[in-house]
Amino acid sequence: MKRTIFGVAAALALAASAPCAHAQSFINVLTGGTSGVYYPLGVAIGKIYGDKIPNVKTQVQATKASVENLILLQQGRGELAFTLGDSLKAAWDGDEEAGFKSKLDKLRTIGAIYPNYIQIVATTESGIKTLADLKGKSLSVGAPKSGTELNSRAILSAAGMSYKDLGKVEYLPFAESVDLMKNRQLGATLQSAGLGVASLKDLSTSSPITVVSVPKETVDKIGPPFIAATIPANTYTGQDKDVPTAAVVNYLVTSSAVSDDLAYQMTKLVYESLPELQNAHAAGKEIKLETAATGSPVPLHPGAIRYYKEKGLIK
Repeated sequence: MKRTIFGVAAALALAASAPCAHAQSFINVLTGGTSGVYYPLGVAIGKIYGDKIPNVKTQVQATKASVENLILLQQGRGELAFTLGDSLKAAWDGDEEAGFKSKLDKLRTIGAIYPNYIQIVATTESGIKTLADLKGKSLSVGAPKSGTELNSRAILSAAGMSYKDLGKVEYLPFAESVDLMKNRQLGATLQSAGLGVASLKDLSTSSPITVVSVPKETVDKIGPPFIAATIPANTYTGQDKDVPTAAVVNYLVTSSAVSDDLAYQMTKLVYESLPELQNAHAAGKEIKLETAATGSPVPLHPGAIRYYKEKGLIK
């Protein structure tokens, strides 16, 4: 009996002294649609965490992206999420129109990653060449209240339009939008993603396309966190010229419920595994440690701050 009591006491003492990462046995990585950029990068991060953080199991979840990801984080149903900067600000502010019924106060930033480019692509057959040409035509604006859909509203508004000016509005993820375009049931799609997104690559190899420009003056009307950017020539088949557009920075976000030790490891492994992320998707080439700790509308997680201090990015 005494031996049993001693054994139980010893086991409890051992458990109490275990590192925090041992207590957090699961990391759910919240991404986006499987044909976007978040998903392959999320798969790569999930593998890195699973291989390099002791006693941690990982899962990668396909979602409707930014808005859903942030809500799931607040609910404790994820440990790491991809999000657009404007969606992150709206969540922190509790912007109900953007899909947030109240301020999501548990959000904490891991770091800035790559910019999302607003990529408006039309079938050549549709005759859509400019933003003004979208009037009376059909456009897929992204899944309802997704980060892409919020970007669609902002771009159209800056161009002096709303959904009412369009002939038809489809609220579809990337791959489904492309399928409709291939079947001549949709004129154009707006996709907010890293350059070389799989859905648009697929479309450009099967149908003649036009990449519609978003002029700098239109981007300037929206203001931060939108910036003027360029889709380089030959990003997609048949696109032989640079195309001006808008971009928004993406962030990796976690929750205040995640321990400082685990958040530190999560941050460190992302920015010290950039070759693996670059292999997962071309957008990974635009992730820079130098800018990781900048610009977030939400506080950095203390674990992330610890890593950035080690690297001299924060004093």
